[in-house]
Amino acid sequence: MADASTLSQNRRRRFADGVIYQEIFDEIVLRAIQGGMVDGTVLYTDSTHLKANANKNKYDLALVAKSRADYLDALDEAIDADRAAHGKAPLKAKEREPDIKETKVSRTDADAGYMVRDGKPKGFFYLDHRTVDRKHAIITDSFVTPGNVHDSIPYLGRLDRQRDRFGLDVRAVGLDAGYSTAGICKGLEDRGIAGVIGYSRPTHRDGYLRKRDFVYDRALDGYRCPGGQLLPYATTNRDGYREYKSNPAQCRNCPLLASCNSSANATKVVTRHVWQDAKEHVAANRLTPWGKRLYGRRKETVERSFADAKQLHGHRYARMRGLAKVTEQCLLAAACQNMKKIALILARISPGTGKRGLGRLIAVLMRSVIAQHTANPMTGAAAAAAA
Repeated sequence: MADASTLSQNRRRRFADGVIYQEIFDEIVLRAIQGGMVDGTVLYTDSTHLKANANKNKYDLALVAKSRADYLDALDEAIDADRAAHGKAPLKAKEREPDIKETKVSRTDADAGYMVRDGKPKGFFYLDHRTVDRKHAIITDSFVTPGNVHDSIPYLGRLDRQRDRFGLDVRAVGLDAGYSTAGICKGLEDRGIAGVIGYSRPTHRDGYLRKRDFVYDRALDGYRCPGGQLLPYATTNRDGYREYKSNPAQCRNCPLLASCNSSANATKVVTRHVWQDAKEHVAANRLTPWGKRLYGRRKETVERSFADAKQLHGHRYARMRGLAKVTEQCLLAAACQNMKKIALILARISPGTGKRGLGRLIAVLMRSVIAQHTANPMTGAAAAAAA
């Protein structure tokens, strides 16, 4: 039996690069795949917050670059192609600068993000972005970000990582409304994956017409307003939105002007993303019978996985400080949940296993996986450097 200090020092020094935790997690997933416990065709992704080990009242204000979405290079190409198709000159070559915003930075744990979300507590948090397989709810990915990073930012990159690392043939995904962006919908379409994403109610200014009151005419590439005027294409901006503008001379005499816009020159502008078609295709999936069934299983898979993590694995709080340490915590929690799930599945195959046998199954699985990654004193980055 190893001394507790030996385990602690190994964790603090020998495995300080953190690579081993990802390797152990991956190895367990691979074993589940080999055992036929992971289907890989339908994946569910969501995030949950872990309260950072930091006082929310101890912070400094600082200008910080916002996280960069992983589809911006493809968006720039789409903007240039769309402008060319409309006979517009390309935008001046300009490297995308990250958006800068003033935010609260914790004096205790600078890696934690100050989270402000509807229906969520305010303060310093981390987010565990977790993906779960449909068949037995085996966790196939766990990725940690500060609490102020939007769910959609790392999604496509993590999806590709699972497909490459585990060879998953993903055909459909179930996501909540936080992932309903044109970039993700286009990314799923390009990968041949059917997306089913929850409904996100659009914002609306009281007393004004809604965007849905303006009907897109695909043949004329313009929007028809409630007053009958066609708003033709004007330009495609750097954010990837086509702008359709009205004729102010017609608008000034329109009885709907007061409820249409408050522009000083009486010009109504309606925007449409260059990838809006992909977003509409994904929205249509949600209304189909198979889409409703697929989305309904979110509560039985990823939501239940998070509930188990919070109730049994201390997933409500970050035990340590720093992004690397919280990543370690989340990967180990996910690995433990997967081992328990595997043991339960094996117990169903052999009904006489019992609770004591379940414990032995988990112990055997844990020892065999860890042994593969700890036999060499140099692991992770150290071993790679030595090689």
